[in-house]
Amino acid sequence: MSEEKKSLNFIEQIIEEDLKTDYKVSDLKFRFPPEPNGFLHIGHASSICLNFGLGLKYKAPVNLRFDDTNPIKEETVFVESIKSDVKWLGFEWAEECYASDYFQKLYDWAVELIKAGDAYVDSQSSEDIATQKGTPTQPGTASPYRLRSVEENLELFEAMKNGGTAEKAHVLRAKIDMASPNMIMRDPVMYRCLHKAHHRTGEDWKVYPMYDWAHGESDFIESISHSFCTLEFLPHRELYNWFVDRVSQAGELIPKQREFARRNLSHTMVSKRKLAQLVEQNIVKSWDDPRMPTISGLRRRGYTPESIRNFAESIGIGKRENMIDVAHLEFCVRDDLNKKAPRVMGVMDPLKVIITNYPEGKEEWLATENNQEDESAGEREVPFSRELYIEQEDFKEEANRKFFRLKLGKEVRLKSAYIIKAEEVVKDEDGTILEVHCTYDADTRSGSGTEASQRKVKGTLHWVSIPHAKEVEVRLYDRLFSVEDPAADKDKDFLDFVNPDSLQVSKAYVEPSLKSAKVEDKFQFQRIGYFCVDRESTEDNLVFNRTVTLRDSWKNK
Repeated sequence: MSEEKKSLNFIEQIIEEDLKTDYKVSDLKFRFPPEPNGFLHIGHASSICLNFGLGLKYKAPVNLRFDDTNPIKEETVFVESIKSDVKWLGFEWAEECYASDYFQKLYDWAVELIKAGDAYVDSQSSEDIATQKGTPTQPGTASPYRLRSVEENLELFEAMKNGGTAEKAHVLRAKIDMASPNMIMRDPVMYRCLHKAHHRTGEDWKVYPMYDWAHGESDFIESISHSFCTLEFLPHRELYNWFVDRVSQAGELIPKQREFARRNLSHTMVSKRKLAQLVEQNIVKSWDDPRMPTISGLRRRGYTPESIRNFAESIGIGKRENMIDVAHLEFCVRDDLNKKAPRVMGVMDPLKVIITNYPEGKEEWLATENNQEDESAGEREVPFSRELYIEQEDFKEEANRKFFRLKLGKEVRLKSAYIIKAEEVVKDEDGTILEVHCTYDADTRSGSGTEASQRKVKGTLHWVSIPHAKEVEVRLYDRLFSVEDPAADKDKDFLDFVNPDSLQVSKAYVEPSLKSAKVEDKFQFQRIGYFCVDRESTEDNLVFNRTVTLRDSWKNK
């Protein structure tokens, strides 16, 4: 086997085999079919990357089709958010389609199934239908309405369509096999009555197709060659094929459903129903809260499209479900931002430093690199003055030899500036340090070319000039759940494991270059982490979301 063949994932292998037997390359067509009942999450991102990635690999069209068959939960706002997410990830669809585009066609086909004796109107309650379906080890029993005449079925189905029956009075079921070992084949429901307005068709319809009926037929209408879905739909494949077989003609391209394993992400949830609970119960502020695993939440937090695509590619496509450590996703964004994000200086927990031998009133603008990983990023200038802020944790009055930051009687270098030496501290009545008095060596300015500027000291600190610093709000985000799998304990509610420290809000002082930062601009606060400007920022109050720390600190906790 060639190296190229070895590198194919099993989905690509399926396509390659199909190209030898059933399809030509020109027949290939894929789709991404979300239901617009919530925002897309990181699991959907993998499916998006799979389907659109196959489209790019085979130069095949990929449709974006909305599975909008449930008017109770679906909204236009979700449609727009999904379109925005797919575009932001860097993909373009061939056609924008909706299952609701095919409501009339699906209804007409259902009528034909009734005429052929393959479907009937059942007037049992949903509880009775569930009971008479049997169990995995016992066959079901036929509905008392299974032998209704074609004429009666047609009359009832039309009345259902026109709203002439109560919502739960009837359903339309396929007539297949009540003894099938696959319970999904035991006369599945095709239509139910819902007297609800649809986000696109309004009040036109009073019956709506079930997913299994609409999905395969929509694939067939759009000439989709391969319908990829997650493993829970494997038992549905038999029904998918049965439905398509009822409406297709000899020689027509038949779509193939194939399944891959869902990838779960640790310390989070990727169930839209449970994500909706987090929003509804105000545990998070919105679907795009930066703690949420939604694509819009990750985007707001500071993730890049490239980092999410790289994550999806790196975890691959599998046949078995497994848990992916969220640290791997964080690694992907760190790796991407390390190459792109400008380095800036910001102090989170300020300690005042006064350089006593620096002239009062003097200021300098010192050159510093924007990103040492990117030579083309150039330089900027930062202001330097007599009074600075450094981090509280970067100073100790006394410390052992392994403490390479500022301590009394010892020297450190200030990033892109001078070497300073701590001389004394000023404390309040309680012994709290108010400020540190230092001296500086004027000949040690970074980049000056003097012999003294080449002098090596153990530590380098970031800092900001107090007269020039801008106060900003920082939001420090952490894992939303305190355990790897919040749904694993069946005796507890997943909400019991919400991490109470998933958000901490504080102030910071940053260099003045950030005054012009725009929403979604990304930066590395040196020695601290990566941050992104939040959409709630104003001219008077810049808000920065911490995307991720410089290193994975969770395991240390």
